Amino acid sequence: MELQNLRPAKGAVKSEKRVGRGQGAGTGGTSTRGHKGAKSRSGYSSKRAFEGGQMPLQMRLPKRGFKNINRVDYVGINVSRLQEISEKFNLTDISDASLAEARIVKKTDKVKVLGNGDITAKLNISTSAISNSAKAKIEAAGGSVNID
Repeated sequence: MELQNLRPAKGAVKSEKRVGRGQGAGTGGTSTRGHKGAKSRSGYSSKRAFEGGQMPLQMRLPKRGFKNINRVDYVGINVSRLQEISEKFNLTDISDASLAEARIVKKTDKVKVLGNGDITAKLNISTSAISNSAKAKIEAAGGSVNID
């Protein structure tokens, strides 16, 4: 044991200084909180977007538009893409579940078949929605359409 290796016993020195315990403790008076203002007072909690009493930014900006809570979002898949999917995965029956299983759409997505492109494969399609042109092209190729 040497002088430069001396250490206090474990637990003898506190890691945090206790504030507000009088002048003798070294942190009396304002207890390291500064002078006056909301932050110096007990019970202070910072409010989200509080700007010191000034009108907050989100209240100053103009509000625009409308968000329809009944909106249904569809993932659009063209007829040409269905042709590629049937060739790649060897499918004749295509449904929202089979598309989700092939990881083309998510399980929770609703699919709408759109009429862009051409189709030659005879497919049985079961989906959430379909356009008239897509339905006509699928039925012209000898397939069938079922809307869930």
